[in-house]
Amino acid sequence: MKELLLLSGIGVLAMLTEIFQVKKWVFPLVLVGLATVIALSITDFQYVLRGGAVGTWYGMMEMDKFALAFNIVTCGIAMLWMMLSEGYFEERNSATDHYALVFFALTGALLMVSFTNLSMLFLGIEILSISMYVLAGSQKRDTRSNEAAFKYFLMGAFASGFLLFGFALVYGITGTFDVKLIGERIGDIYMRNGNLTILTVGVVMILVGMGFKISAAPFHFWAPDVYEGSPTVITAFMATVVKTAAFAAFFRLFSVCFPYLHHSWVDIVTVMLVLTLLIGNISAVMQWDAKRMLAFSSVANAGYMLFTIIATNNGNAYQSLLFYAVSYSLASLGTFGILYVVAGARGGATDVAAFDGLGKTNPLLAGAMTFCLLSLAGIPPLAGFMAKYFVFANAIHDGNIGLVLFAVVMSLVGVYYYFRIIVGMYFHGSANTNPVEGNPLQNLLISIVCGLLLLLGLLPGLLYS
Repeated sequence: MKELLLLSGIGVLAMLTEIFQVKKWVFPLVLVGLATVIALSITDFQYVLRGGAVGTWYGMMEMDKFALAFNIVTCGIAMLWMMLSEGYFEERNSATDHYALVFFALTGALLMVSFTNLSMLFLGIEILSISMYVLAGSQKRDTRSNEAAFKYFLMGAFASGFLLFGFALVYGITGTFDVKLIGERIGDIYMRNGNLTILTVGVVMILVGMGFKISAAPFHFWAPDVYEGSPTVITAFMATVVKTAAFAAFFRLFSVCFPYLHHSWVDIVTVMLVLTLLIGNISAVMQWDAKRMLAFSSVANAGYMLFTIIATNNGNAYQSLLFYAVSYSLASLGTFGILYVVAGARGGATDVAAFDGLGKTNPLLAGAMTFCLLSLAGIPPLAGFMAKYFVFANAIHDGNIGLVLFAVVMSLVGVYYYFRIIVGMYFHGSANTNPVEGNPLQNLLISIVCGLLLLLGLLPGLLYS
């Protein structure tokens, strides 16, 4: 609970700094606040590991190992993201509002990873989503940003409707919103060979709603337009923190509530997985705008993470999801961060050609971009390779060899479009002579991201165990 109160409290304080005209303190405030939340979560995590009591709040949320681990990840990635994006916030008069919205989004993310009641899950999704709708449209004079916010809001509203309808059907059969009780009562009905038709329909509607939230095909069509139209730094937040929280909520919901219905929904998730990998990777090959290409790459990576949803009954699925979320978030944060720097030097251009010649003009950024792209492609010895290895190993253990072979082929397709940027950086000349230089803090943070990708690739047990 300390973490939840601190995150929401800092969001309120960030807004008050403008009222009391102490805006210069807002950036140190948010960094110290995030560091404190991370420290508290690590302390609580160690306490729970030693057998201490799990923190609960009136049966609505539970700070267990799962919730604490994902809260550490989301807040840690958010902290790196804020430092990378400091220049973006300094350029705007409404920086305090942006920081407040980010903290409210993190509050929603914490509710999504710690809920023990469906009403709390829905509350977390809406708090996070509403904050992101506003951030997506934060460039008020940019038509594409306004369009992105409108599409995001419209599709998010439809997804929320499906979720609510599904929750209502589940409640109608089980008589409770408590996720553990739902799992137990479904188990009782299943053991008595009761009629599960309406319950299955409810689960399918929840799958549709969650499919929108994680941008899995065929519910992904909003993601490329929203990612492309939103400010680049906001896109980076969507692709990392928001996706991680959505997948953690998806995993927690289906592993606790619906294990007895696994046979009913696993085929649907398998079809979503195949479509997501196919559409995400093939569509990315056809893109010449780097930002849109990375958006379809994000869709494709949702497909790899869906392997962990299929394997919710596997004891290692939780670790696989956590490791994949960390490795993917770090690599995506690096790529979008470098894209933000390059676009700033190239007059806002985000096409693949904007990276041409970067290997000669700025070897540090080019090397970091190469590191991040290779990790996304799953090339050893980087973290992305180990993330895919853990996911595929669990799938093979469960007998899904055909799915793994298909995913490996799709990974090879991913190598092709990632290498298009790498080839341009080192083997193409650039017609734009403007220097591409990140500030010292950005260069340091991008180097830290690359170091973490290499460290987790060489020593995955630091996180996986």
